[in-house]
This record gives sequence, C-alpha cells and structure tokens, in this order.
Amino acid sequence: MRYRIKKKQPNSKMCLVCGLKNSSGLKSSFYELENDELLAVFTPDEEHQGYPGRLHGGMAAAILDETIGRAIMVKYPEEIWGVTAEFTIRFKKPIPLNEEIRVIARVTKDAGRIFEGSGEILLCDGSAAALGNGKYFKLSIDKITGPDAGFDAEEQEWRVVSSTGDPREVEI
Repeated sequence: MRYRIKKKQPNSKMCLVCGLKNSSGLKSSFYELENDELLAVFTPDEEHQGYPGRLHGGMAAAILDETIGRAIMVKYPEEIWGVTAEFTIRFKKPIPLNEEIRVIARVTKDAGRIFEGSGEILLCDGSAAALGNGKYFKLSIDKITGPDAGFDAEEQEWRVVSSTGDPREVEI
C-alpha cells in the first residue's frame, strides 16, 4: 500500500541509531505515516556487519527497538519517549549491507505508563527479515536523563534535518 508521510521525526548528534555525527551509527531517518505507523530508513555499512555482508544481529535489534520505542511519538504531540522494559526479536532472513533497509513499527497497546508495540525490518523486496515486539515505559526526557543531567536539545542537536531525499509518500 502507498502511504503519505505526515512528518519527519528529529535526529540527534550521537545516538547509535539516529545520531548524524556518530561515525559508527546507523544515521536512520524516521517518518510518521498517515496510518499512524512509523517508518525508519537506513543503509547499513561495513562497520555494522556481523558476518561478512550481513548486518549484525545486535544492530538489527537496536534499529527495531528504537523504531518501536519512537512509535509512541506519533501518538502524542508533546515529547513522550519510549524506554524499553522488555524486547524480543525473531530473525527470519539475513539483512544485507549497503542497501536501503526499512523498518515499520506501531503502537499495539497504550495503557497508563506503559505501551506495547511491534515492528518489522523489511528488505528491498518487501519481505520481513526480522520481527520485534516490546513493552516500553512512557517517559519525558527529564525522567530519563535525571534532574541533574538535563537534556539540552541544542547541545544534542535534537532536530528535524530535512533533505531533498526525504520521501513524501512510501510504498509498503
């Protein structure tokens, strides 16, 4: 199906998954879809490999967990973050390096302080390479970093970085 992109979510400076200045990171982009799912797009490089030519399973878990955890941001206009309480992944196919990979995630249950979500890592042919499910705490960034650490959005470069390559629609 074809979906319109409602908005792009912010990236940060050093996050392993979305950090644009993390030389070892995935540098993923996140897009909120009209069906209230979240799309992540990234291209894994050689430094992300486990076996030659294949994405490391831990990196696959990281992008899937991050995308499911961020899916709560589609639902709430204020910044509510998902902090992993429990996460499971099932690998179905190897994930290649050096080609665009997509991850789709959604909130499946939203109750009080906790939400649940699911997601899939999709290969270029649309097949699912990995499936994930998780439970997450809904927290503000101040609760995550602690009152003394604080979160400085400017220092962390937490912002939407638009690109001419950003899609307006996607086929899933």
